[in-house]
Amino acid sequence: MGGVAIIIGFLATIFINNDLVISQNLWGIIFASVVILIFGIFDDFFELEWKTQLLFQIAVAILVFIFGIRVEYITNPLGGLIFLNLGKFLLPSLFFVIFWIVLMINSMNWVDGVDGLSGGVSFIGSLTIFFLSLKPEVNQPPVAIIAMALAGAFLGFLIFNFNPSKILAGTSGSMFMGFILASLAIFAGVKIATALLIMAVPVIDALWVIGERFRSENSIFNPDNRHLHYKLLELGWSQRKIIIFFYSVTLGISIVALRTRAMGKMITLILVVFIMFLALTFISKKLKIGSLKTNNG
Repeated sequence: MGGVAIIIGFLATIFINNDLVISQNLWGIIFASVVILIFGIFDDFFELEWKTQLLFQIAVAILVFIFGIRVEYITNPLGGLIFLNLGKFLLPSLFFVIFWIVLMINSMNWVDGVDGLSGGVSFIGSLTIFFLSLKPEVNQPPVAIIAMALAGAFLGFLIFNFNPSKILAGTSGSMFMGFILASLAIFAGVKIATALLIMAVPVIDALWVIGERFRSENSIFNPDNRHLHYKLLELGWSQRKIIIFFYSVTLGISIVALRTRAMGKMITLILVVFIMFLALTFISKKLKIGSLKTNNG
């Protein structure tokens, strides 16, 4: 029931803050958060199949799009802008929002396998958006208020979620973490690159796992132990060592994201993808060799 506490804590802070004007966009995020809360509780009790969860995630993305959470353009690191809203033709923007929110939801949902991992990454992400919103060239106090309310909700949950955890995020919590960071990145004025950098490790891990499942001809939605945190556990890492590793990498990337512009973010993302690819390849081969030795022995 950790997700219940996170979402209610976040929404309560939004409603009682007199300095925050609730716009149509924010109402969309609030309404979608309540829907995620209800759906998540239902899923935790009845374990809905992946098709139902995927359709729900798409529906949530469409919901916030209707409320105005839209991507009209993305910054081209080589210069200029790439426009997605072509007058009344909104489909490119809609497809991008659906892809972005579904990717972030599942990346965070799949990384929620070690105590304190998803909550800690989300906490660092919300703090990064907070500091980014306060930069003179950005200057978005409302976004800073929302981001700090979010950080407080995550921190309150983390106190009880560190290993050994006393409470878990559940479906509502893990879905909300990915959804709120994805939505806040758009709400804050298309901070897609920043959010993608913050979530680089979970996103790259998710895409790697999808590739492995596809190559082995398994459903990409069937749960297994292919994720990075499970592989590190198999190598003998403790849960605390794993979360320190994820926290350190995420914090380092976040600092870079706060100090660089579009081209710098793109270069950093390429480096992170390259390093993660090498690391995942090395770990997978090491585990495969260890498995062969065990079977032969």
